[in-house]
Amino acid sequence: VQLQACGGGLVQAGGSLRLSCLASGFTFSTYTMGWFRQAPGKEREFVAAITRNGGFTDYTNSAKGRFTISRDNAKNTLYLQMSSLKPEDTAVYYCAADRDTYIFRAANRYHYWGQGTEVTVSS
Repeated sequence: VQLQACGGGLVQAGGSLRLSCLASGFTFSTYTMGWFRQAPGKEREFVAAITRNGGFTDYTNSAKGRFTISRDNAKNTLYLQMSSLKPEDTAVYYCAADRDTYIFRAANRYHYWGQGTEVTVSS
């Protein structure tokens, strides 16, 4: 099983980034997928999640209206479009896969994790 996240980088406040997560080794379309992030010195936190067919999404309050999670099951790829970025969005972003049908925000519900991609937002 592999989850390869990419798309992070350095961006100025107010800018945008699109993260991608390519999945392999499992049946991507049967998993709920999520994005988490971990800032230096802080715990990993939930950012967004999407159900198997993309019909339902969930966002942490700070991401609502600025981030959009989506998936392409034909390409085994998860996305996170981030706009209006703020310095407090600076973190390593991780994609994760959950076998459950429903969306859960707890990190320990997720079965597979990617290696993370770093996002730095300068003020």
